Amino acid sequence: MGNLRNDGSGTYTCVQLARRPAGLPVAADWSLETTDIPGLGLGQFLVRITMISLDPAMRGWLDDRPSYLPPVAIGEVMRAGAVGEVISSNHPRFKIGDFVQGTFGVQEYAVSDGTGVTRIDPKLGTQSMYLGALGMTGMTAYFGFFDYGRPRAGDTVVVSAAAGAVGSIVGQLAKINGCHTVGLAGGPDKCAFVVNELGFDAAIDYKNANLRESFQQHCPAGIDVYFDNVGGAILNTALSQLAMHARIIICGAISQYNAESVTPGPSNYLALLVRRATMQGFLVFDHAGEYSVARKRLAQWAKAGKIIAPETIVPGKITDFHEVFMRLFAGDNTGKLILDISGH
Repeated sequence: MGNLRNDGSGTYTCVQLARRPAGLPVAADWSLETTDIPGLGLGQFLVRITMISLDPAMRGWLDDRPSYLPPVAIGEVMRAGAVGEVISSNHPRFKIGDFVQGTFGVQEYAVSDGTGVTRIDPKLGTQSMYLGALGMTGMTAYFGFFDYGRPRAGDTVVVSAAAGAVGSIVGQLAKINGCHTVGLAGGPDKCAFVVNELGFDAAIDYKNANLRESFQQHCPAGIDVYFDNVGGAILNTALSQLAMHARIIICGAISQYNAESVTPGPSNYLALLVRRATMQGFLVFDHAGEYSVARKRLAQWAKAGKIIAPETIVPGKITDFHEVFMRLFAGDNTGKLILDISGH
């Protein structure tokens, strides 16, 4: 990985945004650059990156439009969560040999001053879990479901992208809390995984089933909590099946991220009025002060076997980023998608 010399100098490879994608990203939207490993200033440390998180939200960061974060600039290293090992340090809190998690980007090495960086506690979980169930994925599921879903035992909870990184955790949290849980997933294999491995009560194959009829079958009293990761037509159909005082949580909209035209808003929005329901978006960053509490609770559930953390870990090099990233939009990963560059 890279070309690190004994004196700490050397070069490494990073992936930069070369141009803004139009629709689905293509390989030419990125450029591979070799750059010098910078020297460390006071209060800084150098991380050798081992695993890179690949998330649907990364596609939204490529568009030059107002959002919760500034877009990745042309010529800038692609933003991404990652874990790695501290190999040099001028920082009092981060020692050589520490493994850490942060937004280090798609590159082989990163210099940090510790802002937004979490030291990995191996007693709580593995490196990959700090990108998944104990990282932003788990935090998103935890705060989205509990703070905005406000679940009650006996609620009917529907989760879209239920075999994905966030949805798979949400469904398991719902089961822990005594909810009737229905997952939406694409294809019979993913639906079987959602029921047999994750413990959902039922799964709906959105690619092949009639959604309205399936909702009526599995949610005969309506949907109390709908945790949405996809947007589009699925959200619109779910709105037509709400129970009284339902809570809709807008976490993501992967079905729209690569759209080249404006996606129409849901036509069934008046169901919110009729059912006195709420539909709210949220950002996990708003809960940063509570991450440590949520991480400990999630780790306890994982150790007790109440939560499994599904992962698709792809060994490779930094040059494989685009190919692995595109797996998100092909729908062929289960759970958290991670590029493991530790062997290179």
